[in-house]
Amino acid sequence: MKLASLPQLRDGRLIVVSDDLAWYADADHIVPTMQGLLDDWDRYAPYLEALAIELQHEAIPQKRFHEREAAAPLPRAFQWADGSAYVNHVELVRKARGAELPASFWTDPLMYQGGSDDLRGAREPLVLRDEAWGVDFEAEVVVVTGDVPQGVSAEAARDYIRLVGLVNDVSLRGLIPDELGKGFGFVQSKPASHFSPVFVTPESLGAAWAGGKLSLPLHVDLNGAPFGRLDAGEDMTFDFGALIAHLAKTRSLGAGSIIGSGTVSNRDPDGSAGKPVAEGGRGYACIAEQRMVETIRDGAAHTPFLRCGDTVRIDAKDARGHSVFGAIEQTVTRG
Repeated sequence: MKLASLPQLRDGRLIVVSDDLAWYADADHIVPTMQGLLDDWDRYAPYLEALAIELQHEAIPQKRFHEREAAAPLPRAFQWADGSAYVNHVELVRKARGAELPASFWTDPLMYQGGSDDLRGAREPLVLRDEAWGVDFEAEVVVVTGDVPQGVSAEAARDYIRLVGLVNDVSLRGLIPDELGKGFGFVQSKPASHFSPVFVTPESLGAAWAGGKLSLPLHVDLNGAPFGRLDAGEDMTFDFGALIAHLAKTRSLGAGSIIGSGTVSNRDPDGSAGKPVAEGGRGYACIAEQRMVETIRDGAAHTPFLRCGDTVRIDAKDARGHSVFGAIEQTVTRG
């Protein structure tokens, strides 16, 4: 089942989307919003599943689905927490500045609490006030949970995953060092995140969803050119069950909590840090990682961060090359 929200008031209007992302059916007569569904999943999900089947068989009225018209599936959420499941990414960050990776990073995931009151749609512009802030995209996978009890195990936590999607977790790289220097985490350096047009139930992903991981090709383009051709399931040190269990160690999680994977990052088959797509490598899911590799390899970074007019596209493809969640596609504009 694929679900989306169209703009309406603050929390959007829930719709069911066809598997090919071409059509939709209104679902607000069953439950008005995505959050309402998540609050009472067992009650409403079976009706929405039936609606999705009727939509696939053209047994009900359908309307053309346009990704550009979709809001974020959850325009605001009770919680947005982003992990760092790909330790390769963290290792490169530290290596570029000559720092060792603590051994605990392989057993205890990093995580920060993001702003969840203003979550943006996939085609909304990426608004930049100052290019000196070093705006960067981060292509990630996200899951949305139901109510999660405190102290849940990593394995049991997977059962609380209701939906899967993508996010561009925007970062302002020029502001991060000073914020981290205070020892109190991200605030100003993490503006609003942008989410894929559609979220999908894990069961609908088939073999692409296993062990709490999404194993699909992740395509990242910058200004129309391939920037990353990654595998979201490969090199993922912590699956989503582990990330949820980490967050729920000392508290319960409310339905509608969004958990991010952190920047998707793959090593090259030879175990090296990787090469740009233009050089035959898999590329990267953020500019910062390409700059890290340049620093390690060349002694200095030369790829610039995003500038006004640049366009970023993030998409995940199935085995037939079809988009699974719809594409995040944004142009950087001055605001």
